[in-house]
Amino acid sequence: MAYSTAALVGATGGAGTTRLAVELGATLARDGREVAVLDAAFATEGLSRHVSGRIDSDLTALLTEEDPRPTHRLLSAGLREHSATADLAGRLELCPAHAPFERMARAKSIESARRFEDLLAEADAEFDHVLVDTPPVAANQSVAAVTSAERVAVVAPADDRGVDAVQRASGRIADVGASVDARLANRADPDHPVENADAAIPESEATTAEEVPASAPDPEATFAPAVSHAAEVVFDVDLGLAFEDPGLLDFDADELLPDALS
Repeated sequence: MAYSTAALVGATGGAGTTRLAVELGATLARDGREVAVLDAAFATEGLSRHVSGRIDSDLTALLTEEDPRPTHRLLSAGLREHSATADLAGRLELCPAHAPFERMARAKSIESARRFEDLLAEADAEFDHVLVDTPPVAANQSVAAVTSAERVAVVAPADDRGVDAVQRASGRIADVGASVDARLANRADPDHPVENADAAIPESEATTAEEVPASAPDPEATFAPAVSHAAEVVFDVDLGLAFEDPGLLDFDADELLPDALS
């Protein structure tokens, strides 16, 4: 069955979860789907770098009731359309966190975590797919994300540090009553050591937020097919995407998986 909500959880800091959330969202939107990305990584505010202009009402404001609109209509106040949407068959919208420390701290309360669950449900009703950019599970909003989303995918750097981080993250997620549905090895070489990865995404040539997404609408070489495969794994869907370069049709995302899983 296809799923609609997923928490992308960083196994460790710097795993590239925010960037991957945007890439997965763009790839799903390239397939004609409507996608939202919610930011639970308050400390890094990484998602805010992928929207342009001033952010008047961010996700933390929605969680701390600083926006005067009724609760069931709060989400629209924080959503920002990604600039790539104009060239995509579907829609990609982001709800970033961008706040002073005081509000950020209040947004981590238990009450705010319950409101986060409400926002996720509201997004689920409006969009085909919802991704939550989730930091390592160590705060209430992270717990709300992994316990409320239908799927939980752990994102780990594809190196020896990532091997240990996946195990720790899986244990922490189990501690809060959730389970890991997929493991994604990020910035992976073909011989990466994360042997239990369900999908692997290679390094992209794009290095700045302005160059993201590199997987859509102008797919980048081997990177885009790997992102497409990862999206299929995370949401258990089949994407009908084609890649213009005939050489890409021979690309097998499984080539990035360790021999034990191929």
